[in-house]
Amino acid sequence: MAIAPKFLSNLAERRKKALAGGGAEKLAARHEKGLLSARERVKALFEPHTFLEMGLHADHDCHDFGLADKSFPGDGVITGVGYISGHPVAVFSQDFTVGGGALGRIHSKKICDLMDYALKAGIPVIGINDSGGARIQEGDDSLSGYGQVFFRNVLASGVIPQISIIAGPCAGGAAYSPALTDFLIMTKKNANMFICGPEVIKAATGQTVTMEEIGSAATNAAVSGNVHFVTEDDAGAIELAKRLLGYLPANNLMDPPHRPTPALDLAPDPGMNELVPADAKAPFDILKVIVRLTDKGEFLEVHKDFAKNLVVGFGRVQGIVAGFVANQSGVKAGTLDIDSSDKGARFIRFCNVFNIPIVTLVDIPGFMPGVAQERGGIIRHGAKMLFAYASATVPKITFILRKAYGGAYLAMCSSDMGADAVYAWPTAEIAVMGAEGAVKILYKKEIAAAKDPKAKEAEYVAEYREKFASPYEAARKGMITDVIEPAQTRAILAMALRNTLSKRETRPPKKHGNIPL
Repeated sequence: MAIAPKFLSNLAERRKKALAGGGAEKLAARHEKGLLSARERVKALFEPHTFLEMGLHADHDCHDFGLADKSFPGDGVITGVGYISGHPVAVFSQDFTVGGGALGRIHSKKICDLMDYALKAGIPVIGINDSGGARIQEGDDSLSGYGQVFFRNVLASGVIPQISIIAGPCAGGAAYSPALTDFLIMTKKNANMFICGPEVIKAATGQTVTMEEIGSAATNAAVSGNVHFVTEDDAGAIELAKRLLGYLPANNLMDPPHRPTPALDLAPDPGMNELVPADAKAPFDILKVIVRLTDKGEFLEVHKDFAKNLVVGFGRVQGIVAGFVANQSGVKAGTLDIDSSDKGARFIRFCNVFNIPIVTLVDIPGFMPGVAQERGGIIRHGAKMLFAYASATVPKITFILRKAYGGAYLAMCSSDMGADAVYAWPTAEIAVMGAEGAVKILYKKEIAAAKDPKAKEAEYVAEYREKFASPYEAARKGMITDVIEPAQTRAILAMALRNTLSKRETRPPKKHGNIPL
């Protein structure tokens, strides 16, 4: 006997109401601002007809402050699983047209249920944040809901990749869930993220600030470093999330999506020899090296606008996914400072938990000097780089291109810090400090007594550089694997990555190390 038509019509009517969200009028207002709806964002994210929604018929259960007779379809958030490039990915997308996307008890339950599902299934989670914050009418239920979401963010950390898209307001406690995820993508228009808004800051401190100064994409990306990527609009953010997932495994028990080429291409790249300036002090763009190492020159730079003296990001080398960490000598001479140390350590630890090999390109004169750096804790922050590299058990391949001085040489993954292979270009200088500085200390009296102090100093510098800073001296002592021609770098890197993909390294049993935070 067939199901009674009334049941089907009732279902259809309920689905229609739920799918409409806040209604056509609110949807039209969003479109006028250049914004996609919560459902349009989900649709753009996944392959057609692959989204399996969870909790479509959910609604709030608050009976106070005039909400008893109001319906919030889906309770202001869409949750479910769809396919990206043939792989399942979980998503929640907050719907600002429904109660401002504010988080209440059922709203948070839907997000938590989704994250629990993603953890069990071992699949990534993307959160699209567009919310007015806590639903004030629900009081401590909203606070509890945020706490439960935060707890799951931490449970999932290092187990499944978590990506946050900030596509609207994300204020107060709501900002901490994205902050606990692996990568944050923020749109330039209509999005902001902050803890205290201009009015609160004015009331509390007397300072007058604009939203642009504290909560814009530019501020979060370039000044505070809260955000890893900035895009023009919703569509750009969604495409970037897809591109990012293309380098990541579904979970920490799987390898990244390597696509090894059938045969290794070991042909030299003569153009690499032309990149190094004749003047050892002259800066050069490390990105020019990276794009020659990666397949088709494709490189997804992470934290591009923050701490530009260090470059980090993802690429493939003859099909093998790798994370790159490189000094950018054109910015602050490539030194490590407080912000770049934080940036590097965070990226290294992400690569390690998700089994992504790390390629390090070294051209560093040292840690950034200065009173502000010392008082700001450069010792503590710089130690994060040491901790991150030493604790990483994934394949670690290091290339010393030019300068590698002092503790910063160690902080850029020397053999002593666990690098599996360290190669140096003939232009490499490995020493406690630069030859000029060392000579001024070691030969201070001799230089002062010379008839021509400048000529004598230059003589000592050349002698010191040849004897103590030469890569061949480090090679003689077994500190590096080999000295190579720059043209051979891509071929050697490709072989080194293939040779270490089966690497397995165990450490003493413990809960976790205590990184200097």
